[in-house]
Amino acid sequence: VGLVYMFNLIVGTGALTMPKAFATAGWLVSLILLLFLGFMSYMTTTFVVEAMAAANAQLRWKRMEKRKDDEDEDSSSGVSDSDVLLQDGYERAETRPILSVQRRGSANIFEITERVEMGQMASMFFNKVGVNLFYFCIIIYLYGDLAIYAAAVPVSLMQVTCSVTGNHSCSVGDGTKYNDTDKCWGPIRRIDAYRLYLAAFTLLLGPFTFFNVQKTKYLQIMTSLMRWIAFILMIILALIRIGRGQAEGHPSMAQLSGIRNLFGVCVYSFMCQHSLPSLITPISKKKHVNKLVLLDYVLILAFYSLLSFTAIYCFRNDTLMDMYTLNFTNCDIISVAFIRYFLGLFPVFTISTNFPIIAVTLRNNWKTLFHREGGTYPWVVDRIVFPAITLIPPVLVAFCTHDLESLVGITGAYAGNGIQYLIPAFLAYCSRKDTQLVFGSGTVNKHLSPFRHTFWIVFVLIWGFSCFVFVTANIVLSESKL
Repeated sequence: VGLVYMFNLIVGTGALTMPKAFATAGWLVSLILLLFLGFMSYMTTTFVVEAMAAANAQLRWKRMEKRKDDEDEDSSSGVSDSDVLLQDGYERAETRPILSVQRRGSANIFEITERVEMGQMASMFFNKVGVNLFYFCIIIYLYGDLAIYAAAVPVSLMQVTCSVTGNHSCSVGDGTKYNDTDKCWGPIRRIDAYRLYLAAFTLLLGPFTFFNVQKTKYLQIMTSLMRWIAFILMIILALIRIGRGQAEGHPSMAQLSGIRNLFGVCVYSFMCQHSLPSLITPISKKKHVNKLVLLDYVLILAFYSLLSFTAIYCFRNDTLMDMYTLNFTNCDIISVAFIRYFLGLFPVFTISTNFPIIAVTLRNNWKTLFHREGGTYPWVVDRIVFPAITLIPPVLVAFCTHDLESLVGITGAYAGNGIQYLIPAFLAYCSRKDTQLVFGSGTVNKHLSPFRHTFWIVFVLIWGFSCFVFVTANIVLSESKL
């Protein structure tokens, strides 16, 4: 069940922007980059699992120490200071292994039984600057996520409704390029319709940011079911068109100009590291967790490749939409009206259920970042200021642009890069150092990553930092050309 949830988490909105990114970068470059980034994401996933095990061990050890101190206080036998100092020397060698064996319920001190979120791990293993940088990265990523969601829903609604009501009924995917200034209904332009939908979306879902929203099981099941139906439908419909010889796609092998966006989209589409504690901790038998996660990644790679390759061979490059579902709202491709509307409006249903959850997560991260020990926030700050700074920036970004491919690309390339590569690598490195310091150099973490050599951590860090440089340089160069 944990691995099914992980699959559902990874295969999300990012997958819908992948076909367009594949087409602009060329099929060979896209496939190589997808495989490589999938491998990198799997490696950092094993780093996070290892850090979770180290964090569990630390928490267990602190509880044992506290219990021992309480027992020492209770037994008021006269012990001199020199005896205590002598005892300290034996602590590491004698007490720790015995205590870990005697621990009831779990045979190994590194067993992952307690959910330790990424923020808690950061505060355990990083210094103050590291913790603040971690929260900064998470907050930027969540802002990007909300901006993508706030733009994706109005874009889908605009494309579907403007096509139905205009003279060009059901021709969204027929290759006709519409400008934002084109008419939608009467005097209202397409961009006006988009902004009206954005305003409605904000008014309907924005208020949830001011309350607590819990992810419900039934909502999760319904969203997952709809997502699977939509993705499988798109793959089958594209394959049918290719099989009938109606395919129009002639993708190029490599176009270097499209790599920047593809990189961001691929990083965004493999994002799961921030949610691993919630997914991995409830799994009862974690002995083969790394192998099962690897199987998940292989399935996801196959799924992404199938979705993207059927898309780029079925549709011409210039007709592929930012949101791939919108390619299926054309009468020529699907004659059944229900399927056209289901696929066209699919992002509206699934994204709308996620928006309040992500908004509440972001609001809570802001609160944690500014929280001081023992301090509480005034009512206005807690209930008005934090929700407002959570909701307003992404809505403003969505108001200014609805270029989903760029939004996904930039979010993935910057904040996604930090969460997926840099933070897990630093967590693995710092948790290993901490474990050696507390438990001695002979102690082995049972959930140690298969990529245990320091070379891999250095490799991930170099890759992450070089990606920042590459993406920034690419943006600067492309802007200067314009």
